[in-house]
Amino acid sequence: MLDFRPVGYVVGLLVFGLGLSMLLPMLWDSYAGNGHWFTFLESALITCTVGGLTALASANGVTDRLSIQQTFILTTVVWVALPFFGALPFYLGATDASLVDAFFESISGFTTTGSTVLTNIEQLPVGLKLWRGLLQWFGGIGVVVMAMVFLPALRIGGMQLFRTEGFDTFGKILPRAGQIAQSISIIYLTLTGLCFVAYLATGMSAIDAIVHAFTTIATGGFSNSDMSFMKYGPGAEYVASFFMILAALPFVRYVQFVSGNTRPFFQDSQIRTFLVVIFLLSTLMGLWHVVEFKDFNEVILRKVFFSVISIITGTGYVSVDYGSWGAFAVSFFFFLGLIGGCAGSTSCSIKIFRFQLLFASIKTQLQRIQSPHGVFSPRYEGRVVEEEVLSSVISFFVLFLVSIGIFSILLGLSGLDFVTSISGAATAFANVGPGLGDEIGPTGNFSGLNDVSKWLLAAAMLIGRLELLVIYAILTVNFWRN
Repeated sequence: MLDFRPVGYVVGLLVFGLGLSMLLPMLWDSYAGNGHWFTFLESALITCTVGGLTALASANGVTDRLSIQQTFILTTVVWVALPFFGALPFYLGATDASLVDAFFESISGFTTTGSTVLTNIEQLPVGLKLWRGLLQWFGGIGVVVMAMVFLPALRIGGMQLFRTEGFDTFGKILPRAGQIAQSISIIYLTLTGLCFVAYLATGMSAIDAIVHAFTTIATGGFSNSDMSFMKYGPGAEYVASFFMILAALPFVRYVQFVSGNTRPFFQDSQIRTFLVVIFLLSTLMGLWHVVEFKDFNEVILRKVFFSVISIITGTGYVSVDYGSWGAFAVSFFFFLGLIGGCAGSTSCSIKIFRFQLLFASIKTQLQRIQSPHGVFSPRYEGRVVEEEVLSSVISFFVLFLVSIGIFSILLGLSGLDFVTSISGAATAFANVGPGLGDEIGPTGNFSGLNDVSKWLLAAAMLIGRLELLVIYAILTVNFWRN
């Protein structure tokens, strides 16, 4: 019989830690004297009580090793439980949010999607602004740990390719996850601190600088303004662009870099490809803008560069309504959001390495067609790629596209128009943030959608963040039989 106690113990500890973190916005609200601090105190008491009791009740079942079933369940339950309790300050607080809106906002934060149902964000209590940033910051570091510990061990979506490169941790979740989290946390905190100082230097207020530092390094996209980065100056856009790129690079390379092993960072084909793709796509959009609008200057160059980086990394900040640039730009940014950054980073979507493997596989197939008697094998960074990895990557691609199609149909049945349905499904699965159209486009938000659509999009965010196969595997009968 499957023992849920090890899962309950870890989940309980994480929920308890989440409750303690609610004291930070509580203190800030108390200092600001706005009276909203009691909401965070109430939420913290509920969260800490449930998390603490769960951990205590499960403590007698803790082991050094988790079975593959327990690992799948732990990965899923953590990403459901934390957003559920993270929604309490929205549900109990000044937003007067409904249950679905509170959960939508929370899971959008934890999954670093950045889609929002809140309006008049500038008028929110300072504690809630900080809480939105914290949600994405926690989610960002959770994404990195998941990509380095869980997904390679579970052989999800081709991530097993990085198993021996990072940390071989399968079956030793508790001790090794702590060791990995410690290494990552130092890098994560350092980047966040540098980003915070840089934002301050551009003239941002302290609360704006800290929240945007949180959401930039997490490539999340929550902002303290309904206008996102249209509210801030050119300096803030350059700072955001620089740190969004840094956050979309593999964190294991930073760990190696600071330990003195700098060679892998500069020789990583994934990093080089990612940077080249950003340069080429920014150049393409810039040239198209010149041809279409007969105008080009520093402002346009900055807006193009910022928008490409924001969407490809899945951050979702907006500094211009690129939806008004015409049909080509709309299509361009739609597909741009499906690319993503590097594996092992806080970015989302399909990821650069999967495209590299896909093209390597296509190249090999063409070679076999041209030379039927030759022996050809797809390679990644000079290494032969195992069939299991290729199969996993191809399965991910197919499932990703099929999932977008199915959820697009479901969103259409819930009452949304075609553009909103397909772009909403795509941005949710890719965890990008803004969709297309007047309602959920770059200058809109998701507040006007019906409750059924919001629940569907919340589910899509979760499935997309967990690389699809984690959730789908749990839904199979064989998973529970074995």
